[in-house]
Formats: sequence, structure tokens, C-alpha cells
Amino acid sequence: MSLADIEALDQEGRGIAHVDGKVVFIAGALPGERVRYALVRNKPKYALARVTEILRASSQRVTPVCPHFGVCGGCSMQHLEMRAQAAVKQRVLEDAFWHIARLRPETLLAPIIGPAWGYRRRARLTVRRVVKKGGVLVGFHEKHSSYVADMTSCAVLPAPISALLPQLRALIGRLSIAERLPQIEVAVGDGPAALVLRILAPLSSADETLLRAFADAAGVHLWPQPGGPESATPFHPLDAPWPTYRLPDFDVALRFRPTDFTQVNHDVNRMLVRRALALLEPQRGERIADMFCGLGNFTLPIARCGAHVVGVEGSAALSARAQENAIAHGLAQRIEHHVANLFAITPQQLARWGRFDKMLIDPPREGAVELVKCLDGAAPARIVYVSCNPATLARDAAVLVHEKGYRLVAAGIANMFPHTSHVESLALFQRR
Repeated sequence: MSLADIEALDQEGRGIAHVDGKVVFIAGALPGERVRYALVRNKPKYALARVTEILRASSQRVTPVCPHFGVCGGCSMQHLEMRAQAAVKQRVLEDAFWHIARLRPETLLAPIIGPAWGYRRRARLTVRRVVKKGGVLVGFHEKHSSYVADMTSCAVLPAPISALLPQLRALIGRLSIAERLPQIEVAVGDGPAALVLRILAPLSSADETLLRAFADAAGVHLWPQPGGPESATPFHPLDAPWPTYRLPDFDVALRFRPTDFTQVNHDVNRMLVRRALALLEPQRGERIADMFCGLGNFTLPIARCGAHVVGVEGSAALSARAQENAIAHGLAQRIEHHVANLFAITPQQLARWGRFDKMLIDPPREGAVELVKCLDGAAPARIVYVSCNPATLARDAAVLVHEKGYRLVAAGIANMFPHTSHVESLALFQRR
């Protein structure tokens, strides 16, 4: 066993130490701690290790709530106090801006922090029969593994869903297609939770009887999915309404299919939308673009402020549902929707949508580099960029600041996924 003093955390929540001139990433260690560790993998330029003993503990170390912590790969930072987690993520964001783009925000925004537990309204649970573990397992993968963690509860899922894990294990073990049901997707809105069952074989009549009884007892809606995401349909009850989530600050309730992308953390999402609009400052009569608009998470609140919004989305199905949400809220006259691949957008295509006063960008992890490269002298005066990947945000910020004449006015994180290393953030850019 070797000794190390931990200097910082990396983007996966591992402690960073330098030992004999080599960087060692130590799972389970926190900054300021002295630990003993065992090597897991030794590479020429770095090593991976795990803590075997904590000789000097950090004042920010806490006892993990979940009994599966350390085995389940769903969380990596339950041993670190919540506000310290936010500080680590803020540092990850700042480091990305500096090392990738040589930028520092003029203002650091206070972190957005929500509930620590029971926050995860969306989840994808793996299902697998494991004879050695006594039957069917339902849960997240083990850390750095394709194995399924042997879970009977989950502290980050809403309590009613966590309580269903043992029942789901028993239920699936009784189905004729137990070997052909590899995944359950959880979608919790403002009403009953929807469970999407990925099925690779037809249900028998006995299976259907078991599933109906389970849904009634658990108070959930079941949606079998035999093919792609759009193939999911209500099974029990047959007239199950689609889930919704609310943005009460803007009198908005968005309706969605259980397989649609929505933010996992409704409380933090509400705060994120509120802050994004405070930075964007939409005004009546302005023309504002919402790029990668999805279901309308930002589009509808911007329109509520009186602006005319152009929502652009790559998925035709999501765009159609965004349009339905706009109609349902009486905002269709203020919103126009376009379907386009923003990863391959050209300046000519962007110009066809007209001039924008402001723009909100909320891309997936790949970022929006082709979009920001298309901005020209008539580009929006203000851009709010919501990101789930600090590296691609920093890359795109470099284009905006060093090539397109913007300032990085402000940036900060939203702790959308407490106890994980995932960093959600937003940044404000203004033309010089």
C-alpha cells in the first residue's frame, strides 16, 4: 500500500495526487486528505487507484446515505458534502474555460443547488437475470462495469420509485419474457410515474395479467416499448395521460412522452430556467432564437415574456410536441418551430430564419460549435448558453470570444445531478 496527499478532484470525482512524478487518480479520496491506496491500473503517465485507508479525513467528508455507494456506478460523490460538490463542479467549469479557451468569466454566478435526495425524475434501469444473485436484478450498472448493481433501494430516485425496486425484481422474475426485458425507463412527472418496459418479445396473456395487477398496486402507468422510443404506448391504464412537468414561474406545464428528453431534476430545472431568462432578459417585441429547443423548456417561458421565439430542434417528433405545447398554452402566435440538424448548420441556413436580437443555446454534450461558427456581424447581441459538458462549452466559448467578438460576461453551475460528477452550467455572452 502507498501513501498520498490529495490535491484536488478530477471530473469523475476521484482524488488527484502526485506520487514520484506520476499523477495518481484515487477513487474515494477527497482534497486535503492523506490516504493509503492500492493501484488498480498502472500506466506509463498516470495510475488509477482506490482508497484503502483514510489517515487524515477532510472536514467536508460525510457518511454516504446509500448502502450501495461504492458499488453502484450511479453516484461517485456521496462522501462529499453538497456545497463542496458544487464548489468542485464550479472549479471544473473554471478550469475548462481557462485550459481550453484561455478565458475567465467576468462574473462567477452563485451555484444553483436543489434537493440532495429523491431528485432523479428520469432514470434508465438495467434489468438482468443473475442466477448467482438469486434472480433478477434491476438497477444501475456497477462502477466501471457492465454488471448490474444488486440494489434494493436508491436514494436519488423519488422514494416511491426506490421502494418499487424489490417489487420490480420479483415481478420480472415471474414474466415469461424475463430474459427479453433488458431495461426499464422511469419518467416521473406531476402525476403517476410512467415505467417504460423495453420488451424484445411479445407479452403472454399471463404476463399482461401480472403487469396490470402490479400497475394497479403500485399506482404507476406502464408503457411497453417493442422498438424505438416512438414505439412506446400506454398499456395499463390504456387511457393513461402523458406525463407533465411544471414551470410555475411562467405558468407553463409541458406535456411529454415518457421516452422524451426532459431534465432529470425538476427543482433545479425550474431554477435554471429562471436564471437563464434573467440573464437573457427577453423583452416584448424582440426576436429570440431557442436553439436545440426540445419540448419548449425555454421556448415557452421566453414567449410568456412577450418575445417572438424561433425554436429549432433536430428531432421532428420533439418539434411536433413542442408545437403542441405552444398551442396548448395559447402561445402559437409568438412561436415558430423549425426542424434542422444544428450540428451541420450553414451560415446560409441560419440567415434564412432571419435576424435575432438574442439567442439561447442548449445543446447536448457535443456542443454547438458549427452553430457559433455561423454567427456573423448581424449576430445576436446577447447569447445565453446552457451546457451539460464544460469541455464543449469552453471550446465554443473560444470561438465566440476570440473569433466572433463576444465577451464572457458570466458563468456558473447548476447541480442538476447531486452526488455525481456531471456538471451542468450556463454562461452569458455579450457582443463587444
